[in-house]
Amino acid sequence: MPWVTPSPMSGTSAPGSYGGLIMEDLRVSRTVVIPLGELELRFSRSGGPGGQNVNTRSTRVEVVFDVAGSPSLGPRQRARVMAKLGGRLDTDGNLRVVASEERSQAQNRELALGRLRDLLAEALRPDPPPRRPTKPSKGSVERRLASKRARARIKRERSSVPED
Repeated sequence: MPWVTPSPMSGTSAPGSYGGLIMEDLRVSRTVVIPLGELELRFSRSGGPGGQNVNTRSTRVEVVFDVAGSPSLGPRQRARVMAKLGGRLDTDGNLRVVASEERSQAQNRELALGRLRDLLAEALRPDPPPRRPTKPSKGSVERRLASKRARARIKRERSSVPED
């Protein structure tokens, strides 16, 4: 996973380990890294077809990130994320991402973390600079006016001249 970095707390302890796998921090951008301790991972049974696999395994993954209370985001970053993703946040300021497409929990976990990273990266991306209006070139203005004159001449020639 290119968006994760080794956690300094990754060891045998619980904060970054789920199901025996050592997890790593979520790298959103060059400046924003979210420790997995700030993410709440929930697992449940996935719906849909799949036979016994669906009925017996908790492969659906829900990742919850507390945007409002995260120490990993600065005040400006937090305000930007809350403004851009306001419709996706619940009343407590939590962002939820769900993945249940794959048959394995590990793949769904990777999908959900990737989606969370993409959402946050897009929200934190600066707005593009405003477009500076440009003046049409002299040649393009001349071409446009010449074409208008030619069209007007064609229409004038089509009309019948009233006889006296």
